[in-house]
Amino acid sequence: MKLEYTATPEAPQAIGPYSQAVTAGDLVFTAGQIALDPATMQIVPGGIAEQTERVLSNLEAVLRAAGSGLGRVLKTTVFLQRMADFAAMNEVYARRFGEHRPARSTVAAAGLPRDVLVEIEMVATVDR
Repeated sequence: MKLEYTATPEAPQAIGPYSQAVTAGDLVFTAGQIALDPATMQIVPGGIAEQTERVLSNLEAVLRAAGSGLGRVLKTTVFLQRMADFAAMNEVYARRFGEHRPARSTVAAAGLPRDVLVEIEMVATVDR
């Protein structure tokens, strides 16, 4: 199976030996995104709501570049620094996904990159 790699300037550039996303067949797998502003490569100011907004915008840009979108997401994994932030993260998440409800796992993970509050990865479909 041929693998296709996605790289878009609309999302933060990979800061290690990985791709923003990899497409295999009709599935696209994103790398975890954190709240980096792609223009400055700095963490956005604010708390969990602002970070979740930025993470979802980054992921939306990666999915779009791969030929997909938030409405085609099958599964997400959310990593939170503190489970106490779940409700605020979930409010932003629900608004951004609208009526679409992908499967989701949410876990507390100490030591997220750059000490961010949230990281999210996704699996979505693409048309072939």
